[in-house]
Amino acid sequence: MLGGSCAMNNPIRFKLFLMMVLEFFIWGCWLPLIYGYLPSLQFTPGEQSWILNTFPIAAIVGMFFSNQFADRHFAAEKFLGFSHLVGGLAILLLAFTRSFWPFFGLMFLHCLLYVPTLSIANSVAFANMKDPKKEFGLVRVGGSIGWILAAWPFTFILVDWDKVHAANPQGLGHWLGIVLSSGLTGAALQSATRWTFIVAGIVSLVLAAYSLTLPHTPPKKVESGADRFAWLEAVKLLKHPFVLLLLIVTFVDSFVLYSYFNWTGVFLGTSAGAGGVGIPGNWIMPVMSLGQVAEMLTMLVLGATLKRLGWRWTMVIGILGHSARFAVYAFFPNAPAVIVIQLLHGICYAFFFATVYIFVDEYFPKDVRASAQGLFNAVILGIGALVANTVCPFLMQRLFTHDGITNYRGLFLVPMAAATLGAIALALFFRPPAKMQSAPVKDAAVAA
Repeated sequence: MLGGSCAMNNPIRFKLFLMMVLEFFIWGCWLPLIYGYLPSLQFTPGEQSWILNTFPIAAIVGMFFSNQFADRHFAAEKFLGFSHLVGGLAILLLAFTRSFWPFFGLMFLHCLLYVPTLSIANSVAFANMKDPKKEFGLVRVGGSIGWILAAWPFTFILVDWDKVHAANPQGLGHWLGIVLSSGLTGAALQSATRWTFIVAGIVSLVLAAYSLTLPHTPPKKVESGADRFAWLEAVKLLKHPFVLLLLIVTFVDSFVLYSYFNWTGVFLGTSAGAGGVGIPGNWIMPVMSLGQVAEMLTMLVLGATLKRLGWRWTMVIGILGHSARFAVYAFFPNAPAVIVIQLLHGICYAFFFATVYIFVDEYFPKDVRASAQGLFNAVILGIGALVANTVCPFLMQRLFTHDGITNYRGLFLVPMAAATLGAIALALFFRPPAKMQSAPVKDAAVAA
């Protein structure tokens, strides 16, 4: 909460901080449990993939088109208000939708409106800071806090209240102990997961209203001669072998990350007798939120780690964090080990994805930096997630599940192997030159 405390010292900064809390609270509500909810609606693996892929498709569209359109034609705070109003109503209606096409349409509408707000929120923040380099971290940590906070209401929502009433607890302490130990499981948990959409929708509507209190942030002016499709410059970067290799490994790591999101919630909620961990339903999201807690802490040591280990080995450690996590899932599927290993999420995210962003920002010249960031963003939030959300339902429900029992060990060896191979490739072959210079890059040459 240090970031929140610092943010409160400045009224505008606190407004921006709270904006980030609400922004990421919405996403953190529905993402962890949707993978187990869709099968309960009797959607086929193919239909599940289409629904899950609405977000990465929206991310790809947003990176290349809608983000730029919104930035240039709308006051940012008004765009946030409109998007969260309509998108909030859409995701709220998902709680009451059971048919595939209406569900798909509402989720796609929500994602098309929500994804651009991730960058628009950044635009609002940067436009209203005196020293963005110093202040943005204090504001952006609100997003991590929002994701963590999103998990905790469900410790009281996803509860077997019949069990609580039957226990007839006496006193607040006894009542609280019974509630926290009476999480839903199985079909009851899957059915109650619809509450994640209700909470996400309510918070989205709150953010829609709150957006109108944010500082006015007018649309950006288009500079004369600006390339409307500047992101196409990123394609030219792929002729450099080290860029192509890093992009491929980034794709692999994104696939592994979204395999984690696809399978972890179901794995945690499955009983130990069926190969899972047996975490009560109301504790699944808090357990997964430990990763975001670790992420904030890991970011504090990222700078020192990069200085000591360099780009390559920092990223290798980040990828191997995924390998270690899935190894524990596969070979030590007990609650204490699986809960503790969630803390590796900080290393997985900060040491790889955050390092990739920093590498691009510091290594590439200014004239191609934005294009490169767009390219890697499209892979991390779009293409990698798209492939994972397409493959993962089939792997779990068809290839590794027989007679209702999932072979979790075999399932988790797939992303573990992928992450390990990605780390080996990066360790052996990632050899960027000293630094890329502006003019040579345009000529497709690399400075030695």
